[in-house]
Amino acid sequence: MTYLLIVSLIWAFSFGLIKGNLTGLDSNFVAWIRMSISLVVFMPFLRIKGIDRKLAAQLVVLGMLQYGLMYITYIYSYQFLKAYQVAIFTIFTPLFVTLINDILEKRFHLFFLVVTILAIIGTAIIVNRQIHQSDIRTGFFIIQISNVCFALGQVWYKKIMSKYNDIKDANVFGLLYIGAFLITFIAALSTTEWSTLQVSTKQIFTLIYLGAVASGLCFFLWNYGAKKTDIGALAIFNNMKVPLAIACSILFFHEKGNIPRLLIGGVIIVAALFINEWLIRKKPAIINGKN
Repeated sequence: MTYLLIVSLIWAFSFGLIKGNLTGLDSNFVAWIRMSISLVVFMPFLRIKGIDRKLAAQLVVLGMLQYGLMYITYIYSYQFLKAYQVAIFTIFTPLFVTLINDILEKRFHLFFLVVTILAIIGTAIIVNRQIHQSDIRTGFFIIQISNVCFALGQVWYKKIMSKYNDIKDANVFGLLYIGAFLITFIAALSTTEWSTLQVSTKQIFTLIYLGAVASGLCFFLWNYGAKKTDIGALAIFNNMKVPLAIACSILFFHEKGNIPRLLIGGVIIVAALFINEWLIRKKPAIINGKN
C-alpha cells in the first residue's frame, strides 16, 4: 500500500498543474507528449528477449486502454471542468475496479463492494452540486470513460502479471507505454493544429514533469503496488487521491471548494481503508469468497 499512497500524493498536484499550466494546448497533443516522455523513461529498462509474444501483445493493448484512451478522455475533460471537479468525478473508479475484478474472476465479493461503496460515499460528500450544468454533465460522462479504462487496466495488469512471477515489471512496462504512445499519437495527428502550435517554457517543464514523474514513474508504481494489495484496498486508493487533489487545488491553485465537506469525506475514505485492512486480517475467509 505504500506505493499506492506515494502515487496518490504525487497525483494530487497533477490536476491543478494540468488545468493551470496546460490550458490552450490540444488535449490529445498533451496526452501524446506525456506518453512519449514516459516511453523514453522506460525504454532503457525494456527487455523483450524471451518474453512470450502473447504477453507482449496483451501489455501493448493494455497500455492503449489504461494509459492511451484513458489520457485522451481524461485530459479532454479539462475543457469542461475545473481541476477539483475532474478529481471528484473519478469517484466511480473504485466501483469499476471491484466490478471488473469480479467479472474477470467470475466471483462476487460482497465485502470488497461494501468498502468500495463506503469510499464512494466519502467522496460523494465532497462533490459540488453543480452537476445540472451542461458542461459539467459532458465532463462527467467523459471522465467515466477514462475511469473504466484505468480500472480495467490496473485489474487486468494485476491478473496478467500474477502468472509471471519470474518477470520484473520494469523490464516489460515499456510495452504499455508503446501501446499508449501509438494511440495518443494517432489522436494527436487528427486534432492538433501543428502549424500554429506554440508551447511555452513553463508548459514544456510541466509536460516533462507530468510525463516522467506523474505518468512514467507513478503509473509503474501504481500497477506494481496493485499487484501487492487486495482489490478492496486498491479500489479505496483509487479514491484516496480525490480529497488530496481537491485540497491541493484549493490550497495551491486557488480554486474554491467546501473545506468541511472535504474533511468529512476524507475521514470516511480513510475509515473505509482501515475497515478493509482490519477485516482482511481478522477474517481472511471474507476475501476467499465466503461472504
